[in-house]
Amino acid sequence: MNIETSIAEKVVEAIKTLYEKDTKASDIQTQRTRKDFEGDLTVVVFPLLRLSKKPPEQTAGEIGDYLKENVSEIADFNVIKGFLNLTIHSSFWIQFLNTISKQEKIYSYYFDKIDETVVVEYSSPNTNKPLHLGHIRNNLLGFSLTRILEAVGKKAVKVNLVNDRGIHICKSMLAWEKWGEGEKPTDRGIKGDHLVGEYYVKFDQEYKKQVEELVAQGKSKEKASKEAPLIQEAQQMLNKWERGNEKTVELWKMMNSWVLEGFDETYQALGVDFDKTYFESEVYKAGKEKVLEGLNDGTFFQKEDGSVWADFTDEELDQKLLLRGDGTSVYITQDIGTAIQRYEDYHFDKHVYVVGNEQNYHFQILRLLLKKLGKDWAENLFHLSYGMVELPEGKMKSREGTVVDADDLIDEMIQTAHDTSEDVGKIADFPADEKEKIYRAIGLGGLKYFILKVDPKKNMTFDPKESIDLNGNTGPFIQYSYARINSLLEKAKNNGIDIPEKVSEQASVNEKEIQLIKQIHRFPSVISEAADEMNPGVIANYVFDLAKEFNQFYHENPVIKANASSIIDLRMMLSMQTSKVIRESMWLLGIELPKRM
Repeated sequence: MNIETSIAEKVVEAIKTLYEKDTKASDIQTQRTRKDFEGDLTVVVFPLLRLSKKPPEQTAGEIGDYLKENVSEIADFNVIKGFLNLTIHSSFWIQFLNTISKQEKIYSYYFDKIDETVVVEYSSPNTNKPLHLGHIRNNLLGFSLTRILEAVGKKAVKVNLVNDRGIHICKSMLAWEKWGEGEKPTDRGIKGDHLVGEYYVKFDQEYKKQVEELVAQGKSKEKASKEAPLIQEAQQMLNKWERGNEKTVELWKMMNSWVLEGFDETYQALGVDFDKTYFESEVYKAGKEKVLEGLNDGTFFQKEDGSVWADFTDEELDQKLLLRGDGTSVYITQDIGTAIQRYEDYHFDKHVYVVGNEQNYHFQILRLLLKKLGKDWAENLFHLSYGMVELPEGKMKSREGTVVDADDLIDEMIQTAHDTSEDVGKIADFPADEKEKIYRAIGLGGLKYFILKVDPKKNMTFDPKESIDLNGNTGPFIQYSYARINSLLEKAKNNGIDIPEKVSEQASVNEKEIQLIKQIHRFPSVISEAADEMNPGVIANYVFDLAKEFNQFYHENPVIKANASSIIDLRMMLSMQTSKVIRESMWLLGIELPKRM
C-alpha cells in the first residue's frame, strides 16, 4: 500500500471519529503538495465540508490534528484555506527506499495479478505498401500499452490484423501484372513491401491520368472516378479473388509473401512482436456470414442493388454499408467477424483497437453492429484513438509516394545518432561493434521516446534531429542519465564501495535526496495512471522528470566522495534505485538502455 492510499484510509477514519459520518477512501482527494508550499502530500478538504458542516480551515485543522496523532508517518501539517498539507517523516522515505531495494522489479511488488484479459490490436497494416511513420506510432503505442497492462497485473494479448485482401490490395497486384514485367524483390535487392508499394503508387498515377482524360471528355469527376478502366479492372480482380480464381490467388499469395517478409524485418528492427496474427483473408467470410444471418432475421436490410445495410437513424447516425451489391465485403464486415473470433479465442474482458482518429466513427458503428447482433461484450471494445504524425515538412500521402517509410526513418535515426555521437566524441574509444549497438539504441530510443511522450490523442510533429538532443526531453537524455549512474556505480565498485543492503532510518536526509526519493515513490501510481488512461506518455514524461531530478541531485551532492559513510550508503542506495526505476520505465516504453555512452 502506498502512502496516499494509507492516508486516504486514515482520513476516512478521522471523519468517522470526528464527525460520525461515513465515506470511502476513493472519495478522498490527495495530490502532491505544490512546490511553493511546505509539505509532501495535500488532502483537498473542500469535498469533506458536507460531512463536517464546518469551515474549510477548521475542518482541515481538525483532520490534521487527528492524522498527526494517529499516523506515525506524519511529522507535521499546515493548512492553506481548504488544503491540508502533510509533511512525511524522513524515516518513511528511507524505509520505502529499503523496501524497494529488496525487489527485483518495483512494479511487481505493488501490483498483484488480476484475472482480467485485455486483447490489444495494433499495427494492422495493408499488404500493398511498406510500414510508414504513422504505423510506427501505432506499433509503439500498442506494444508499450501491453507492457503497461501486464505491469499492473492484467493479462495482455498482443494481436495483429493483416489487411491482406480488398480493392487496395488488388490495385498493387493489377499494377504489377500490367507493368511489372515479372520483377521480384531479389531482382533489385529491395524489400518486398517496398517493391509492392511502388506498384500501389504506380496504379494511382495511371488511374489519375485515366480520370483526367474522362473528365476532359466531359464526364463529371465522380463518374470518371467510377468508370476509369483501371478501377473497374481492380474491382473485377477482387471479384475473381473472392471466387477463388487460381491465377489471381497465386499472384496474391506471391505478392503478399513479399510484403509479409518485409513487415517482419521492420517489426524486428522496431523491437515489437505479437502473440497472434490474424489475416483478413481468413476471417472476412465469418463476418460476411454474420451479416447474412442479420439480414435473414431482419436485423439488417437489403437495397434494390443487392447491397446489405444497417440502419442507425434511430441513433441519429447514418445507414452503414455491410455488403456491396456484388456480394463483396467492406472493412467493417471483416471487423465483425474478427471481433467475434477473438472473443471466442480469448473471452476477453476488454478489447483495445489502436487505430488512428480518422476511424472514430468506424469503431462507434462496430460496437453498435455487434450489439444489434446480440453481443453484449461489445460494450468492452475500446478504441485507442491516436492523432496524426507529421514531419516538419507537412503531411504524408501513401498513394502519392510521399510517405516516410518506417525502414528509411529507422536508418536515418541510427545515422543521426552516429553523427551526433561522433560530434560529441564521448564514445570515440569504444570498440566498433559496441559503438554500432549504441548508435542503434540511441537512434531508436530517440524515435520511440519522442513519439510515446506525446498524449496519443494529440496530433504531433516528429523532428528527427530534435529527438536525439542530449539536453532536451528526449530518450537519449534519459539513456545518458542511466549510463551516468552506471558509471558512478562502477566507479564506486572499483573503489571498494558497495551498495548497502539497508540504510539506517535515522540517517540524515537533505531536501534534494528527499525530492528524489519522492519522485521514485511516485512510480507505481504513475504506472497505474498510464494503464487507466492507456497513455504511455504518462510514464515517458515521468521518467524524464526522474532523470532530471537525479542530475540535479548528483550535481549538488557528491556520492562516493561524501564526508561520511552513512551519507555514502544513502546516496549509493538512492543512485541504484533511481537506475532501477529508469530501467523499468524505459522497458515499459520498449526502449533499450546502453550501459555506457
